[in-house]
Amino acid sequence: MFTGIVEEIGEIQAITSKTEAMELTITANTIVRDAKLGDSISINGVCLTITDIKNNNLSFDVMPETYHATNLNELKKGSKVNLERAMAADGRFGGHLVSGHIDGKGKIVSKNNHSNAVYYDISLSDDLLGYFVYKGSVAVDGTSLTVFGVSEDTITISLIPHTMEHTVLGAKGVGDSVNIECDMISKYVAHFLSGQQSQKSQSSNLTKAFLDEHGFGGN
Repeated sequence: MFTGIVEEIGEIQAITSKTEAMELTITANTIVRDAKLGDSISINGVCLTITDIKNNNLSFDVMPETYHATNLNELKKGSKVNLERAMAADGRFGGHLVSGHIDGKGKIVSKNNHSNAVYYDISLSDDLLGYFVYKGSVAVDGTSLTVFGVSEDTITISLIPHTMEHTVLGAKGVGDSVNIECDMISKYVAHFLSGQQSQKSQSSNLTKAFLDEHGFGGN
């Protein structure tokens, strides 16, 4: 479990490509201090497992599902990535509940300065848009942010100078892709409501004629 508070920006040291998969080696400074094999690290919002540690370099395997569903397949040697260690049980909860399981990718379609903030409009597929509400939460490349607008095909986020400087989002612009994780609570609520609707639909088919036909009718 993560909070979406990026701890540092790492750099891709090496990429070993495999068939629909790859191995990433990332250079970091902060998160390596207590890193152990098997630890979970959020890389641009994607939960991956440390498979090797050499000095300040951490290695991770990216399986085919993750390769196709996230923007990790766009990384190159020298690319910068957001890094966050899994939340400690006694840690401060600074962002929101983030699982590290990406729901889909978005594309930055506009980037505009407004006073001390920078507003991004991010286009999303229809199946993701329904999870967002004004002033709700979203993890963009693993960064916990607030949704400041929802339209028919985009959401709007706003970045303060600190976020621009200390996450990879500051260097991204129009046309770049971002990993999106919808608010966990909204996903559970949507799943619950869809189940309730399905039950109502099924119960609506239980007519007297149906019961009579299947031997449950009475006089």
